[in-house]
Amino acid sequence: MAKTQDRQTKEALEAAARKSDTHTYVLRLYVAGITPRSQEAIRNVKALCEEHLAGRYDLEVIDIYQQPVLAKGEQIIAAPTLIKKLPLPLRRLIGNMADKDKVLVGLDLRAK
Repeated sequence: MAKTQDRQTKEALEAAARKSDTHTYVLRLYVAGITPRSQEAIRNVKALCEEHLAGRYDLEVIDIYQQPVLAKGEQIIAAPTLIKKLPLPLRRLIGNMADKDKVLVGLDLRAK
């Protein structure tokens, strides 16, 4: 019985990995102006995307000062904020994006 469960668990994990490798990630990064903190967040997110999602992501960077309507529509209360629109579930990460593990977990690219 235990071998059957182990095999089923392994097969489920492999299927989930294959499925996640085919999804295109739709991300929005909200920043507040062209400050050093905003630039660092942009660099960090782009580097993580290139490393873990090369060719499978669409990253839109939105300056909340330039496009306040978009920020209001997403109810952005702090910047930088990264929103993973797709694949579902929707996720929000707030902060400088320097903690790579936190960002990877938030994007469902690494287990908690």
